[in-house]
Amino acid sequence: MSAVRSLRKLGRAALLGPSPRHALPDAIEHVAKAHRAHHPGADLDTLRRAYVLAESSHRGQTRKSGEPYITHPLAVTLILAELGAETTTLTASLLHDTVEDTDVTLEQVRAEFGEEVGYLVDGVTKLEKVDYGAAAEPETFRKMLVATGNDVRVMSIKLADRLHNMRTLGVMRPEKQARIARVTRDVLIPLAERLGVQALKTELEDLAFAVLHPEEYAGTRELIREHNAGADPLAEITDSVRAVLREAGIAAEVLIRPRHFLSVHRARAKRGELGPCDFGRLLILVAENADCYAVLGELHTCFTPMMSEFKDFIAVPKFNLYQSLHTAVADTGGRVAEVLVRTRRMHRVAEAGVIALGDPHRTSGASPADPSGEVAAADDGRADPTRPGWLERLLEWQSHAPDPDTFWAELRDDLAQDREITVFCTDPSGPGRTAALHLPAGATCVDAAYARYGAAGHALVGARVDGRLAALGTVLSDGDSLQLLMAPEGTSGPSPQWLEHARTPTARIAIRTWIDACAGDGQRSEGAGGQARTARTPALSAPALSAPALSAPAPDGPGRSAQPRERPAAVVGLPGAPVRLARCCTPVPPDAVVGFAVRGGAVTAHREGCPTVARMTATGRETVAVRWQDSGAGCRVTLHAESLSRPHLLADLTEAIAAEGAAVVSAEVEPPREHRVRHTYTLRLEDAGELPRLMRAMREVPGVYDVVRATRPQP
Repeated sequence: MSAVRSLRKLGRAALLGPSPRHALPDAIEHVAKAHRAHHPGADLDTLRRAYVLAESSHRGQTRKSGEPYITHPLAVTLILAELGAETTTLTASLLHDTVEDTDVTLEQVRAEFGEEVGYLVDGVTKLEKVDYGAAAEPETFRKMLVATGNDVRVMSIKLADRLHNMRTLGVMRPEKQARIARVTRDVLIPLAERLGVQALKTELEDLAFAVLHPEEYAGTRELIREHNAGADPLAEITDSVRAVLREAGIAAEVLIRPRHFLSVHRARAKRGELGPCDFGRLLILVAENADCYAVLGELHTCFTPMMSEFKDFIAVPKFNLYQSLHTAVADTGGRVAEVLVRTRRMHRVAEAGVIALGDPHRTSGASPADPSGEVAAADDGRADPTRPGWLERLLEWQSHAPDPDTFWAELRDDLAQDREITVFCTDPSGPGRTAALHLPAGATCVDAAYARYGAAGHALVGARVDGRLAALGTVLSDGDSLQLLMAPEGTSGPSPQWLEHARTPTARIAIRTWIDACAGDGQRSEGAGGQARTARTPALSAPALSAPALSAPAPDGPGRSAQPRERPAAVVGLPGAPVRLARCCTPVPPDAVVGFAVRGGAVTAHREGCPTVARMTATGRETVAVRWQDSGAGCRVTLHAESLSRPHLLADLTEAIAAEGAAVVSAEVEPPREHRVRHTYTLRLEDAGELPRLMRAMREVPGVYDVVRATRPQP
């Protein structure tokens, strides 16, 4: 009802027209009073001139309610003035509809009030439906968000504008009410939350709740009415808390903060029936940060704390600058009260968010709204309130959104993420180079790659989280240490499966763009031997070649050329006994070897560390002395290459092997498991001394993270 009375008062004052020159018009006296409460030294002449221009340009226009149109910019300005907005914001809010709905031009606004006011007015001016059609609304929001990237006051004005429109929504058709309420719920309320403007957010939530869920709203309203009809038990707990803090010598203000309608509805849905103390919280305001913890100590000493309810948002603020201690305590009667503890500075920021921070372009820590600089100082340097991380990410991905529908859908999805995490990404190519990535909760390694490298994130082939190899779809946690493993540019790319792991619009839009480009370039060209092949085929986890055997040694026989054989590499003390190198461990010079006599009078040589040696020795088998005859002799060796899956990996490995002069006798590739692939190669080397260099060359192939000698015991 107070809002209705204020609106009527604005209407009556507006009908009287402007006051004499240089006198403050009656219609903005209450705006001036609210403004001076936060800014005692504010120059009101600019507000007077802005009102005169707005009133004269809107004269004759009315709202759907029948009120003079000037009541709308006046109401929007009053909302911002009560939250502590500085003069430039209030000037722009008085003029925010002039360029859109009257003959006043943006050039006139700039000439009369300066570039800053002109920028803010332009930022909130809607795009014409005549020019943009159905895309007008999403493109208006895109324009507004881009403007907000340079000056968050643009969004402050838009939020206050939407709040007043929602307050007067009842005069519109039900279907239009529902459409506006849905956009408010999906876009404006999350933006208010991210900008920390809780005072606007909570009222917008209740107004949208009433329109979209009228039955639940009516039930909640009746529940609150019944609660308010009786005595509030929180009043008794409040008196007890005041007494405890007074006795401890802590200067504090203890208030009861009622829950708003949607908060009560959510609490009831979560807890079932609500108790008498569930309709509000205790709010304790103190002077200094240290006092917050002193209050907490007294509460937890003199009452029974509910430790599961304790949260410290002072040491770890939310991404929207919100700071407070949250706890819950029970009195001697078992009644549980939720408690918020914060400084008065924290409370101003919690209520007004970025509006309380004043002009973002001021170079000093102080602002007109905060002469001491205590609000804007951000004393711990945790965040830049004029350019928060989530806004940086939003501005980045929106520039790549190909059309309004994609932008609108991705914007809603992005704003639905209400928590932010920080991961520390180490660049493997530069030891010690670590970047802090701010990502929405639920982000994965795929999201981190695109946040870190942009479109170059296509080259992601694997990741290590806290030092351990992790699947690309691994959900990251706050504080994780992340190493992204990237293939050379152009050798790898995403697949449609990556969309299942992508949580951020930046990643989703980049992946879809890649896939669409591949589909457009998916013409088939003739490859070697006339076999058709796809020009570009992105893949997530399948190797380029996955046949179980790449090649195998052909047996000697008619019509077949004999395979070249290695020279005898080892000899034993038994006259005439041939030596075979065990396939389970494929020893090569200068490995320490041991032999066992087998059927046919031959001796099989194993590496000393081979599991087969331990097993045969345990059964009582006698060993035979074996020594290497010539360290330069050729040999066969079996290697296992552990790698992260990517296209063309097998081809790159075999190329690296050939470059070292080794011949591939056979190769096997196991099916991928969690994006990891195991390759087994049997190779022939002309000189066993070249084995270490070969293994190093294989490890340098992108995607390969380990190469080891085979130690598989024979069955």
